[in-house]
Amino acid sequence: MAAISGSRKMQALDALESNVRTYSRSFPAMFSRARGSIMLTEDGRNVVDFLSGAGTLNYGHNNHRLKAAIADYLASDAVVHGLDMATPAKLKFMETFNSIILAKRNLEYRFQFTGPTGANAIEAAIKLARKVTGRQNIISFTNGYHGMSLGAMAASGNRFYRTASGVGLSGTTFMPYDGYLGPDVDTADFLQKVLMDESSGIDCPAAILVETVQGEGGINVASKEWLQSIQAKAKCADALFIVDDVQMGCGRTGEFFSFEFADLSPDIVVLSKSLSGYGLPLSMLLIKEEFDAWQPGEHTGTFRGNNLALVSATAAIDLYWRDETFSQEVRRTGEAMRGRLEAIAAKRGNSFAVRGRGMAVGFDCQMPEIAAATARNAFEKGLIVERCGPVDQVVKFLPALTIDCETLNQGLEIFEQALDQALKQTRSS
Repeated sequence: MAAISGSRKMQALDALESNVRTYSRSFPAMFSRARGSIMLTEDGRNVVDFLSGAGTLNYGHNNHRLKAAIADYLASDAVVHGLDMATPAKLKFMETFNSIILAKRNLEYRFQFTGPTGANAIEAAIKLARKVTGRQNIISFTNGYHGMSLGAMAASGNRFYRTASGVGLSGTTFMPYDGYLGPDVDTADFLQKVLMDESSGIDCPAAILVETVQGEGGINVASKEWLQSIQAKAKCADALFIVDDVQMGCGRTGEFFSFEFADLSPDIVVLSKSLSGYGLPLSMLLIKEEFDAWQPGEHTGTFRGNNLALVSATAAIDLYWRDETFSQEVRRTGEAMRGRLEAIAAKRGNSFAVRGRGMAVGFDCQMPEIAAATARNAFEKGLIVERCGPVDQVVKFLPALTIDCETLNQGLEIFEQALDQALKQTRSS
């Protein structure tokens, strides 16, 4: 019997799967295998991956040392699913995370394992803040993105996603993010003004929810001073300070937590995506003990604390985060990537801007049609890159933190070729 062609398989997938699918439209290929920063299609193409599962695969595809930990655990018939029951895998993860990540940073938190998605962890954080304070309002920021469930979506700015919810989204007040009103306006001062003004119309918040780098919003980077000021404003208002580290945590910005550079001490930290290290679903909150106000069962879920994911998460922390070596390598690689992208932008005039921290970098094309053509051309040439920003005008670079120099340079070369092709296409159209 003849093998079914890749194009016929894609047609079958299109016929069966909902219209809501996105990545299979942007990257129309049947992917069969992956290792490190390379994905292999069934028709034999090698594709460099600068998407990394939207930030879920910080240590690359099928990291063999993490895979070995998973395989050993499965072979032992240990508990894979156990709700939130006590297991050796859970205890070992918490002890390892506490000693290697938290204690070395002088941080003390309780662990809450939520449902498997980042959005569920955001929901839990918002719910807990409201319970602790007895208030309803959540302060969020322009261009922020926190997930697709209703509470998380209410705190997200993108109108396209908000409209799709089909209901009124309430309980959140949006404030301008760092730089949103231009370089001469301190938006933290604006927040202070409305919080202190009894006639501002802004209800006292239960929490201030912030990303230190806005991923989906366009790789918008907040300064150390602004973040410190926002944390101080939260404390002054008796509101909880929540950092959404779903995409930018677990090393993406060069340190394990994206807020370390600013010497912050959030009341709640939200982690997901690369927490498991292997692409397995795992999300959790880190909660300061004085705010752990839950009654047993007040926030629950069937897939809390996925034991298989806890095993790979423990292995990732033990392998990469015992000392500063890996963090330093991430920063060096990020600087090299950003330098190359800045050079690409500079050679093409003033139409482009590059921004980011660590290995989260955005190439702002200003015009969405250029970004779209560039991403499309890049995939045709063998590179996966995603777009982000209010109108998808920014090409987002999230390569694996473990990527080798040769593969990184190969991907950047493809991007430059794809950009030049896009510029020619837009001029001729």
